[in-house]
Amino acid sequence: MASMPGILTDWPWKPLGSFKYVVLAPWVIHSSYSVLVKDEKERDVSTFMILPFLLWRMLHNQIWITLSRYRTAKGNGRILDKGLEFEQVDREREWDDQILLNGLLYYVACYTLRGASHLPLWRTDGMVMAMLIHAGPVEFLYYWLHRALHHHFLYSRYHSHHHSSIVTEPITSVIHPFAEHISYFLLFSMPMLTLVFTNTASVGAMVVYVTYIDFMNNMGHSNFEVVPKWLFDIFPPLKYLIYTSSFHSLHHTQFRTNYSLFMPLYDYIYGTTDKASDTLHESALKREEETADVVHLTHLTTPESIYHIRLAFAYLASKPYTSKWYLNLMWPLTAWSMILTWIYGRTFIVEGNRFHKLKLQTWSIPKYTLQFFMQSQKVAINTMIEEAILDADRKGIKVLSLGLRNQEEELNIYGGLFVSRHPKLKVKVVDGSSLVVALLLNTIPKGTTQVLLRGKLTKVACALVFSLCQQNIQVATLHEDDYVRLKKSIKASETNLTFSKSSSQKIWLVGDELTEEEQLKAPKGTLFIPYTPFPPKKYRKDCFYHFTPAMLAPPSLQNIHSCEDWLPRRVMSAWRIAGIVHSLEGWNEHECGHTMNDIDKVWHSTLQHGFQPLQVQEKVKELAQYY
Repeated sequence: MASMPGILTDWPWKPLGSFKYVVLAPWVIHSSYSVLVKDEKERDVSTFMILPFLLWRMLHNQIWITLSRYRTAKGNGRILDKGLEFEQVDREREWDDQILLNGLLYYVACYTLRGASHLPLWRTDGMVMAMLIHAGPVEFLYYWLHRALHHHFLYSRYHSHHHSSIVTEPITSVIHPFAEHISYFLLFSMPMLTLVFTNTASVGAMVVYVTYIDFMNNMGHSNFEVVPKWLFDIFPPLKYLIYTSSFHSLHHTQFRTNYSLFMPLYDYIYGTTDKASDTLHESALKREEETADVVHLTHLTTPESIYHIRLAFAYLASKPYTSKWYLNLMWPLTAWSMILTWIYGRTFIVEGNRFHKLKLQTWSIPKYTLQFFMQSQKVAINTMIEEAILDADRKGIKVLSLGLRNQEEELNIYGGLFVSRHPKLKVKVVDGSSLVVALLLNTIPKGTTQVLLRGKLTKVACALVFSLCQQNIQVATLHEDDYVRLKKSIKASETNLTFSKSSSQKIWLVGDELTEEEQLKAPKGTLFIPYTPFPPKKYRKDCFYHFTPAMLAPPSLQNIHSCEDWLPRRVMSAWRIAGIVHSLEGWNEHECGHTMNDIDKVWHSTLQHGFQPLQVQEKVKELAQYY
């Protein structure tokens, strides 16, 4: 929102929310009817093509979003190092509003202007005319319109909304108030209206011209440099005709320079070119791929999770993962992505962050949770994890932490398999078990005297039971075989570890094998605390479900603008935090296999670096009086 919002700031369909697309429905239905029902001579294919064209524009923008986020995470060609925040993602959520507006106006023009419908597929003379009009009047008028928008009266009421984003993303290019978009549409419609009035319009010319505008807009706001310097060396005058990402980035950091649309010519003519334009362009091109200090290795979860990662849909990624009904409509793309990752796939970078001087990255292996349960996929998954560890070692990365199911006993002995295979590894492999146990011990409400453990017995579960028994907290199990295994594993005393057929405990520590039937046996008001990265399915509305082991990231941790799986904003899993703390403390040993660090030492170090435990819900705290 602008600092002093003016009239016509909000979009007219804002009250409709997610149903705003219904405003196009009458036009889409009518144009489809004319193609499907009317005679061949009366069919208007060009008007029918408006909807596919709008969908292409959305896809085009999404490609740029994905490319920009991928390139800025890697670091090569990046212009600004400052990170994005959730506030910017929320502000830029409605980037499709301008496509919706354009679509409405296209339909209105087709049904009201003579020569705007029943267009031929292509006319070269119309395409040339559109380019000439854009290079002349459009670029000139935009330059002065843009300068006018930087006058304090218009800037405070309209254009400051766009400039709220210092570090830009491709979709920042279309984040403007409604009134400002009207002025842009009138300007960019000049070439198209000219073609209509001169009867030289064609479907191809319209599509190419608008795609050109989208391409240049997205490129200029992508925060990575893509235009090579040799292009200007071969033909120097080109620097006046094509801008670069770094050229427009300076406009967002300096505000009073580089006003041009796509042709810097008018900035050079009127003396508003930033002196650092050429220097920034060259320095951005020279930037190589960044080497991180810490890498967190994760994987995809459900088939739909491909849309929730940072590289996909920005707004979905900024919210905790939940299944969305409309993603089911994309099942062909979802199925195709699964087939591709099943047949061929390699680890890819998802996110880059900074914590003081520490450079952090998140990598993902293209495997879904379902595949971790398939014996046929075990070798392929371990090979990918091993290659990622060796790649991190070659790059000089200090710590690699294993997240989700990348460090299970049956798969690779909690990561210990790779350390035993490569004893000379310089990168330290961390499974995060020490911090997870410490966090869980501090999550259980104070005064608790008994808990029930139910779930798959893992390294974390065994260490957790051992620590609780040492604190004289009684740990009960529902299954006798779990009791026997824990007894052998931790050598606990009879008084603290028990086998119980009742389930009266109100604190449940739960893992992967918790069933619906077992949950239904829990008393009302039970607090379920997961000790695995995956939350249990919620079958009880009268009980409380704590988050999976995670902590709130300190404010100094930058560029966090996506949620980690199902966790809330700015909350990181304990497995991910463990790698960061391991590097900050300079610990020179692996924490994987069956080894663990000192739990108290890890916990105090984590708190000292600013990570904070999530508070148990207030209603849950009230239950403490019964413990």
